[in-house]
Amino acid sequence: NCFNKINILIEDERGGIMTELQKISEIISTGKIEENLDFVKKQIPEIIPMIGFEHNHPYHHLDVWNHTLATVSYIESTDLETKMAGFLHDIGKPFSYQDAEVRHFHGHQKVSAEMSEKILKRLGYSSEFIKNVCYLVRTHDNMIDPNNLDNSYELILKRLTIQYADAKAHAPGKVEKRLNFLDKVFKE
Repeated sequence: NCFNKINILIEDERGGIMTELQKISEIISTGKIEENLDFVKKQIPEIIPMIGFEHNHPYHHLDVWNHTLATVSYIESTDLETKMAGFLHDIGKPFSYQDAEVRHFHGHQKVSAEMSEKILKRLGYSSEFIKNVCYLVRTHDNMIDPNNLDNSYELILKRLTIQYADAKAHAPGKVEKRLNFLDKVFKE
């Protein structure tokens, strides 16, 4: 069970009763974020700076928010850890960018993982869920070395899934090399 505390009961769209935590989990795992944006913003207000925040980088054709939505949509699994990590993987970008000729986001993985930990604790997720999601967020840009795996096989596969989805959400024509590398890692 990924839930850690009792949450406020609310009525869902079918007239049933669920907790806020169950609802946010359902929204993220099914990818129905835009349809429930007001609720998501209420539960995770840290997403608001992502909306309309431009990457200003040739490898990105979407703002941070739409890149995030695209990443989540490319994750075919409904596994909540994977979807949540995809949802939170770039949440720190508006707080960790460096403007130059091209905008960079050095350190955004660490900032995103720190923010994710605070958000997930506040929402009431279990410590194991938080640990796994934060690992996935913190390492989403790290190349996977099949000869030096740093976690369980299951988490490495989830990380690979997020890396595929993240790459597909980049600018068309800029991701072929990355996808080929990920294909090679997956085969190994």
